[in-house]
Amino acid sequence: MEVIQDKILHGTTTVGIRTSEGVVLCADMRASAGYFIANNNTMKIQRIDHHAGLTLAGGVADAQNIVDILRYHANLHHLTNDIPIPIKSLARLTSLLFHRNRGYPFIADILVGGFDGDGAALFNIDMFGSVEAKPFVTTGSGSPVAYGVLENEYADDLSMKDAKRVALHAVKAAIVRNIGTGDGINISVIDKDGFRLLAEEQKKAIINL
Repeated sequence: MEVIQDKILHGTTTVGIRTSEGVVLCADMRASAGYFIANNNTMKIQRIDHHAGLTLAGGVADAQNIVDILRYHANLHHLTNDIPIPIKSLARLTSLLFHRNRGYPFIADILVGGFDGDGAALFNIDMFGSVEAKPFVTTGSGSPVAYGVLENEYADDLSMKDAKRVALHAVKAAIVRNIGTGDGINISVIDKDGFRLLAEEQKKAIINL
């Protein structure tokens, strides 16, 4: 079990922050294998539907499989019911995927976030299928450093503007202190206007990268 846990925690930092206006998802871009940097331009934030996204930490193949399954069910729900799938339902589906495969577990740790009829929602799902709704959360090997920033700077009345700054600050701190985190930062926002990734100039306008 310790070997599995090491694989989950190794080589990434992802951050999620929920506000009253929406959700911010943020992650570094380094994919590593041991001390080898396998890829320095990895997209660890994925769009599931126009109103939902997730972050990935762990095995790439397992994470991509989960993304494909969630996209399929999100599209099916939209076509069948003519409404977007609730974020809570996406989180529960992710939990069921992990639980169903507990004999041959997915080596991944997922943050699911989005904005639906109930407002903004953010969930953390671990490899055992546990689901927790969170106001803020971080995963990966750099999470101890990122948590220090989040716990110091998070507030219940955080605006989306400030949430983006805090998320970028948390991942940047992890890049400085964690060998498995690096090679740039991606960040997305999900609110009433949907999912969108921030461009490089938008990120640099928030903090000095």
